[in-house]
Amino acid sequence: MFWKASTEGLIANNSIHAGIRSKFAGPWDLDHDIAVGFEMVTTDEVDDIGVDGIVQRIRHRVGNDPLYMSIDIDVIDPAFAPGTGTPEPGGWTTREMKRLLRGLQGLNFVGGDIVEVSPAYDTAEITGIAAADLAHEMLSLFITGQENESSLGRIPHQEL
Repeated sequence: MFWKASTEGLIANNSIHAGIRSKFAGPWDLDHDIAVGFEMVTTDEVDDIGVDGIVQRIRHRVGNDPLYMSIDIDVIDPAFAPGTGTPEPGGWTTREMKRLLRGLQGLNFVGGDIVEVSPAYDTAEITGIAAADLAHEMLSLFITGQENESSLGRIPHQEL
């Protein structure tokens, strides 16, 4: 979806893909991201710069521009979210992902989704629970909004 939107000039050139770790079919998988200016954060970078470092990279890249966040559930390691059609070992923990989302408070969120949850593969409903929890975290970002926008009906985070 984002590939198509960028090709058609529908999104700003400040996109960032965080949690990348899948196997690539070839170098062309990265060529388009590089050509349209997408920045990438691999899952391994959480070991190098920590969740706070990843949060800072995202905040720096997005700035105050409108932010649509799409969470592919397989960014979470299959030990914590096995119910996806594309499980890939080496992902982030749900704790790391929740902390990352909380670190994005105050950005200009305009929309979001969580994709790739596959109930057929989620026999213990672990993935559904993780996705619901991440959805709660994401919705909380909309409620708190930008701290300086309380005049628009948003509640400043210190009042929650």
